[in-house]
This record gives sequence, C-alpha cells and structure tokens, in this order.
Amino acid sequence: NIDIGGPAMLRAAAKNHAGVTVIVDPADYDLLREELAKTSGGTTFAFRKIMAARALARTAAYDGAISNWLTADPDEFGRTAQAFPRSYTVQLTKALDLRYGENPHQSAAFYREIGATAGTVATARQLGGKELSYNNIADADAALECVKEFDPSSPACVIVKHANPCGVAYGTNLLDAYNRAYQTDPESAFGGIIAFNGEVGIDVVNAMNERKHFVEVLIAPSFTAEAKAALAGKANLRVLVVPLSRELNALEYKRVGGGLLVQTADDFTAQASGLKVVTKVQPTAQQIDDLL
Repeated sequence: NIDIGGPAMLRAAAKNHAGVTVIVDPADYDLLREELAKTSGGTTFAFRKIMAARALARTAAYDGAISNWLTADPDEFGRTAQAFPRSYTVQLTKALDLRYGENPHQSAAFYREIGATAGTVATARQLGGKELSYNNIADADAALECVKEFDPSSPACVIVKHANPCGVAYGTNLLDAYNRAYQTDPESAFGGIIAFNGEVGIDVVNAMNERKHFVEVLIAPSFTAEAKAALAGKANLRVLVVPLSRELNALEYKRVGGGLLVQTADDFTAQASGLKVVTKVQPTAQQIDDLL
C-alpha cells in the first residue's frame, strides 16, 4: 500500500510553487480561503512558499515512516529484523513558540510527535494561566510521568521542582495525598509543579491557598466546576488537563552531544516469582506483596 503517485504529485507541486498552490492539510483550508479573499481568487508567492514547505514536510514524514517500517522486516541478506533502523527518521510538528529556553538568553520551541500518545504533556489542554515555559514543560513531564506510575484507584500526588520529585504520596483522597506530598519537603515544594491522578476539587485548591503555596503548573485528569472557578483568577498558574492514561510511548529519546539515544519504553512489572532474595532473613509473602 505504499503510494508513489501521490507524493510525487505533491513534491512536483511544491517544487513549482512559483505558480502552483499546494495544500496538504485540511487545517490550512481556512488560511487558503482568507488568502483567496484577499487576492480576489489568487495567492501570493509568500503564501505558496509556506504551503510548499508544508507539503515537502508531509512527504518527508511519509517517506521516513516507510523507511522505518521496512527496516522492521528481515533484510535481503536474511538477517534478523532490526528493532532500530539503520537510518531512523522522526517527524515533529511545532506546537508552541516559547518565550525563551532554559535561560532567558536561549530561544526555544516545543515540538509534538505525530500521533503523540494520549495522557502526555504534548496532548495536554491548558485551562488558564500564562504561557508554558521551557522549564515548565520539562518539569510538568517529569511530574506527570511520575504520577502515572501509581495505581489510578489510589489517590496520588507528585510535586516536582527542577525535574526532581520533592514530594510523592498516596492518600485516602487527593487532599490527603497533597498534604503528605507537601510535608515531605515544604521548601522545595514552593514554585514547583503538582500532578494528581484524579479529579481535583475545591478542597485541594483551598488547601493550596491557605498555605499560600505558589505553584507554577497544576496537572490533573479533570477539575470540578468549583475548582475551575477558583483557579480561574490565578493568572500566574498554568492549569493543565491531561486524561489519565498509563499508555507508554513506543520509544524514548535522550539527546546527547552529537547523537540521540533511543530505547523502548520501560514497561517492566516486577512479579514475586521473579524476585531473588539474597538476604539471610527471608521476607514473608505478605511483605513481598506489600512491596509490589
């Protein structure tokens, strides 16, 4: 089912953008209508150039996906299929232009993977507050991925500061979990990122207000109407709604100087049968169950 003619036509149209307008994304239809209205049925060279670049980006993503997929089959020499292609292509789409990077003198942007996994920072919906910063997004990801590790049936709260958890706790409810997480390290909790694994209510918001707890980003699967109303007036607080999902990214990336580390997601779940006890004192079955 690999298409040849479609990409060839798109590339040809993009190459000839001096006189051809090529549109590959329905999201650009409104832009096209506006352009046609402004130019009495025509398009400007500047508009055609932008659309040509988008068309070539689309065909590049298509070719890259095919290349990655073909490498998953045994090659012509009969060698075993490779989980990681010889040449690896990944396509990202810019989601946000950021005010600056890790420091004010650095410029930055946030890119989203095509088909990004649900329940991630990349697919979050922001309810209010200032624009997210580079550090906000990095810390929000750390907090969210940490809280996703816990059983969704047990209320949990994670507080992150500078990408490191400074408070992580279960509770009988989210308020209890928040209080326990905060008490772990109240100083580091100031100006941190908070993530919950359940619906945040007005009781949690009131507790934050009573403590005068300054928070950069607040993340939860949902917020009650009362909580939303109370948070709406906080101009400096970014509120993110992220559906609770334990689905993992297919691959994980880590940038290093001059290269990229790629690995499959850590989906290992410890089982009692797979544990090796090396101490003289043997734990009871109940202690092992409590640990797992």
